Amino acid sequence: MNWKPNPLLVLTSIALTSAPLVAYSKIYVSTEQAQQLIFPGKKFISAPMVITDDLQNKMKSASSVSEPLQGNRIYKAADGSWLIVDEVVGKHEMITYAIGISPSGAVQGIEIMEYRESYGYEVADLSWRKQFFGKTAADPIKLNKDIENISGATLSSKHLTDGVKRVLVFYDLALKSNNQK
Repeated sequence: MNWKPNPLLVLTSIALTSAPLVAYSKIYVSTEQAQQLIFPGKKFISAPMVITDDLQNKMKSASSVSEPLQGNRIYKAADGSWLIVDEVVGKHEMITYAIGISPSGAVQGIEIMEYRESYGYEVADLSWRKQFFGKTAADPIKLNKDIENISGATLSSKHLTDGVKRVLVFYDLALKSNNQK
């Protein structure tokens, strides 16, 4: 018996095995757009800072977020408002978000800037993000405690909640004193 491969089947197999995997990603807003959505009309300047290992460890202890906060994505307005761009892992991919903090240290707003997962995107819904408005580092900011979970987006919900807690702890430890000067 002499076997002869079907050329169409061979070509189809090669095409399927060499095709790139497609990942879902949606860009919602830029940093400047997030600033204007959270703080309409306010002008922000870049206020980068070095975040020490000690400070990173304190934030990790308070929030369980292990990715380091990047000190080059911090912005300040003349009135003492802050906008911080941060990233947390969703289930597998990073979620980039901006959090606006009022001069008193309360969450003014949160904008999802880029979401890279194929599901769990409901964390970008304003109705879910509103739960954080007015929260400070003194609040628990825990999923299923003072923040409701989203079924089907549990890891994204948890990690964003932990990220917000981390940023508010960062405000308390590093930025609050800057506002009082």
